[in-house]
Amino acid sequence: MLQVGIAGIGFMGMIHYLAYRDVRGINVGAICTRNKKKLAGDWREIQGNFGPPGKEMKLTGVNRYPKFDQLLADPTIDVIDLCLPPSLHAKSTIAAFEAGKHVFCEKPMALSVAECQRMSDAAKASDRQLLIGHVLPFFPEYAFVLKTVASGVYGDLIGGSFKRVISDPQWIPDFYNPRKVGGPLLDLHVHDAHYIRLLFGMPSGVISRGRLRNGTVEYCDTIFEFADHDYTVSASSGVINQPGRSFTHAYEIHFQRATIQFSLAIIQGAPHAMPLTIFGPDTRVTVPVIPDGDPSDAFVSEIKEVVRCLRTGEPSNILNSDVAQDAVELCRMQHQSVRRKVPVRTPKR
Repeated sequence: MLQVGIAGIGFMGMIHYLAYRDVRGINVGAICTRNKKKLAGDWREIQGNFGPPGKEMKLTGVNRYPKFDQLLADPTIDVIDLCLPPSLHAKSTIAAFEAGKHVFCEKPMALSVAECQRMSDAAKASDRQLLIGHVLPFFPEYAFVLKTVASGVYGDLIGGSFKRVISDPQWIPDFYNPRKVGGPLLDLHVHDAHYIRLLFGMPSGVISRGRLRNGTVEYCDTIFEFADHDYTVSASSGVINQPGRSFTHAYEIHFQRATIQFSLAIIQGAPHAMPLTIFGPDTRVTVPVIPDGDPSDAFVSEIKEVVRCLRTGEPSNILNSDVAQDAVELCRMQHQSVRRKVPVRTPKR
């Protein structure tokens, strides 16, 4: 039985904690938080935009530490689940590797490409696995597309457009601080940057235009360029200042012989969706049956992939740190393109 220690008990730490309870082969052996109430199991103040509200948790048998180095010193813990602020990801990951632990780090991997590279280097030096928590590909609508691509049933991919927009998250401290959270690109759009990288490979460049808030991209539209393919790929992402539509994500993905479309928006607290729909090569339109569960189910699938990788020693195509680093690189390029109002090429490694 693998033993995991969760560092950071906020909304994401709680969602991970609940997901572990539904996955065989792994157990939450410890938690780490500076909050005395949360250490005692009082998680009622935790809130998020999906999933159950925080409540009193029975933490019998769970070691509880107020300091991160105490968690790292626990000899029973095999893997550290990092749900700390993004500004702490690199430092905490490297410390975990030095302590001989595997690391499952919530997205974004880090706030800079240089930090990402240091994390990857530390993983190799310690001979431990580094898995990055990009959960979007485990949501049914996004998992369906990955399976469709792999099957080749509609021929090759030829392009797609992606959308991810929220209302201004005024409850998140330092949301627009590039040294703390990173703003909408690294906190929000990084989901689609990662997914685009999975589907199409690494773009050769970006052309982004948008608006800034205190020097950080608030909203932008991007065209992704590819050197070896005639893909037509674009994305819109960021923040609007009208709270009536708190969240929306969507895609339209083009194959040689079909188009797949999906969208979901939360408007005045209620979901408004166009279900996953396939437009075939003639007039046929299909709405496939896919799982319609709680969004938290995607995190259970993600944790199952973590367990598979740690048990077999095999890398993950989805939670791969190289792909996660490329997603951070794309966000950096988009920010630069918006600020300078020029196309930005992907640097050679």
